[in-house]
Amino acid sequence: MAGSSSTPIIFFSFLAIITSFLTIAVLPATVSATLFTSSRWIVDYKGQRVKLACVNWVSHLEVVIAEGLSKQPVDAISKRIASLGFNCVKLTWPTFLATNDTLASVTVRQSFQSLGLSESIVGLQSNNPSIINLTLLQAYQAVVYSLGKNNVMVILDNHVSKPGWCCSSSDGNGFFGDQYFNPDVWIKGLTRMATLFNGVGNVVGMSLRNELRGPKQNVDDWYKYMQRGAEAVHSANPDVLVILSGLSDDKDLSFLANRPLGLTFSGKTVFEVHWYGFSDGQAWKSGNPNQVCGSVVNNMKRQSGFLLEKGFPLLVSEFGVDQRGTNVNDNRYLSCFMAAAAELDLDFALWTLVGSYYLRDGVLGMNEYYGVLNSDWSDIRNSSLSQRLSVLQSPFRGPDLSQFSRHKIIFHPATGLCLLQIGQLGPLKLGPCAQSGPWSYSSQTQKFLTLEGSYLCLQVDELEKPAKLGIICRPPNSQWDTISDSGLHLSSKTLNGTNVCLDVDSSNTIVTNSCKCLSRDSTCNPESQWFKLVDSTITRK
Repeated sequence: MAGSSSTPIIFFSFLAIITSFLTIAVLPATVSATLFTSSRWIVDYKGQRVKLACVNWVSHLEVVIAEGLSKQPVDAISKRIASLGFNCVKLTWPTFLATNDTLASVTVRQSFQSLGLSESIVGLQSNNPSIINLTLLQAYQAVVYSLGKNNVMVILDNHVSKPGWCCSSSDGNGFFGDQYFNPDVWIKGLTRMATLFNGVGNVVGMSLRNELRGPKQNVDDWYKYMQRGAEAVHSANPDVLVILSGLSDDKDLSFLANRPLGLTFSGKTVFEVHWYGFSDGQAWKSGNPNQVCGSVVNNMKRQSGFLLEKGFPLLVSEFGVDQRGTNVNDNRYLSCFMAAAAELDLDFALWTLVGSYYLRDGVLGMNEYYGVLNSDWSDIRNSSLSQRLSVLQSPFRGPDLSQFSRHKIIFHPATGLCLLQIGQLGPLKLGPCAQSGPWSYSSQTQKFLTLEGSYLCLQVDELEKPAKLGIICRPPNSQWDTISDSGLHLSSKTLNGTNVCLDVDSSNTIVTNSCKCLSRDSTCNPESQWFKLVDSTITRK
């Protein structure tokens, strides 16, 4: 229990809380975006969808300050986040920042000095002189303010109790009753952070706890304490979304299928899930990608995706890959993830913004290869990957996005692009999804892929030749089936009966080739042939 640990818990005094309020009160107004839920969507006060396209910014390690401030000015980082298309940051914090008066009163300089981080002090003094002598809590507020000034929303993410890297099943931070995880202390911490940021317009949500885990985890205590935490946050700050994680490292919310969480408020509840390639070990590398993708997506829908159908928003609050592009397991996972994220039109938070850490697991300046930014925080690490992921930042549909009737777009997850018609009859190429024409498809009847508002349908010409558009739509070469365990192959036949799959060549031209990886072969790569028919109500730009 946290209360019986060797770390003393000394709660904030009333004066400390008032002082923190005054810190915010003198700041100029920032972006204001009170959000609500409407069935499975997150919306603004007009009922218009707001898709959360977030990135995680770590602020919960031993230093207890947002990473990167020794490398770049905080406003430069905030501007970079906005320029990359993210409208939101999930900013982590440890419970003890809000409940341990001794820790909260430490200045940024003192925190770095206590850990022997002299080089980081020099960097902070140079890049953020206005922050280095603030207390840790004031520095956290300063980061939130900078993000608001740059029109970036913030979700306050209670990541751990005791500052440090997360996560293991035995780190004392995993579940209610663990060494550093006293439920009463946790609720007081949530309450104080919710109170502190009440009225701060760009703080739109609070994630109650990251990755519940460990041998003590159980469903009954989840309902008991998550209900208390949710009610405490809403009572202290009714404006914020209340975001609840599941069990098993935030992969499992299946218990909600038959036992809803009873709360006194509505229109503010969001659930969150984590989904990485390594969540399934090395299955992506060792298994057949089609089979692994089909199995993993079905499992995700069973454990958490079903909540969308029950009328709750689902935030994928952590996903990410090794941005060096050399991790086979991550690379295969990402194409499958992107297909599912587009299909379900999920809100998300990418792990992570961080290019390097002040100190992580005893290592100074550790490089973060899952980070969007490079090690000195001066530029993005992988521009092509950032461009590919950007398609997920815009909504495909929503309660207010009905300017156009519901239609299909043909999404290629390996590139983040969509099938476009170039000219009257082609060629067909990949291009920005915002420029995609509307397609119709009936999986029950003729199985033609037809451009809406025309007589044109997608057709096979010959094996290893470009696909084409035609006006005489009939089997076999105009009939398309979704095949393979992944459901991501679009298959048809040539006029002589040869089976083919839609594919992409090196110039992004749509072609038809022999179908890949339909057997149990784990060495082949089917990603060029993976296409997803995604529902959309967005008009073509």
